[in-house]
Amino acid sequence: MFSGSIVALVTPMDNYGEIDYTSLRNLVNFHVDAGTNAIVSVGTTGESATVTVEEHIKIVLKTLEFADGRIQIIAGTGGNATHEAITFSKMFAGSGIAGCLSVVPYYNKPSQEGLYQHFKAISESSELPQILYNVPSRTVTDMSPETVALLSEFKNIVGIKDATGDLERVRIHREFCGEDFILLSGDDLTGIEFIARGGDGIISVSNNIAAVQMAKMVKLAMSGELDEARSINEKLVPLHKDLFVEANPIPVKWALHEMGLIVNGTLRLPLTTLNIALQPTVRQALLDAGIL
Repeated sequence: MFSGSIVALVTPMDNYGEIDYTSLRNLVNFHVDAGTNAIVSVGTTGESATVTVEEHIKIVLKTLEFADGRIQIIAGTGGNATHEAITFSKMFAGSGIAGCLSVVPYYNKPSQEGLYQHFKAISESSELPQILYNVPSRTVTDMSPETVALLSEFKNIVGIKDATGDLERVRIHREFCGEDFILLSGDDLTGIEFIARGGDGIISVSNNIAAVQMAKMVKLAMSGELDEARSINEKLVPLHKDLFVEANPIPVKWALHEMGLIVNGTLRLPLTTLNIALQPTVRQALLDAGIL
């Protein structure tokens, strides 16, 4: 259902911080041409925390429109309030999106029982396929493999994006959740090894920049051609690292502007544009990857 090279797409904005739908259309076309397998619209990288509810819905639906059936669209629908996540899932019912990516609730630090009840309520409110998203570096709370296993019993909870970087979890999740449960890496640095251990693909920040390379690399890895995949990845390692010299998506939006793919690197406050002292670092990573 969901596999391969998936991009956690940025939300482009104009000089005034308004959504730049022309650049969004260009980005969708860029990924179709590059061979990206799916787009996550308005996830963390898409600044879900700072766009309005109305903007969130419109961005997803415009991305779907621009895709025009050429590439799967997964909507970011998470929230730290269960009712909000449920509302987003319901809003996209019948829209044509392929599924939802729902992040572990952030800031309020729920227990494992709270996480179970949160995702259970979302599952029972929607028929859309749901992908869990565990990223404790951003949410503080780490969803345990045992909780994931319990949630995998719900028919429409089909997989997890695991951004812990803990490769042992591939084996554990596969053992606990079964062969059909979709395992996607959310950590670019360990993504290839995640696939080598039995994962189904990567939801990637680097894919915004290196879409062609990521698509080729992931395809090779998934077909067992790991030496060739690792060779491509070796050139991308500086990019995987340096796109996080400041909080995501600050560096990746700056890089996309450098590449001419978006009008500028504008973000919504409290995020600001990439520190001038760090710009040479990201530029060098782009050069090392053969992108600039």
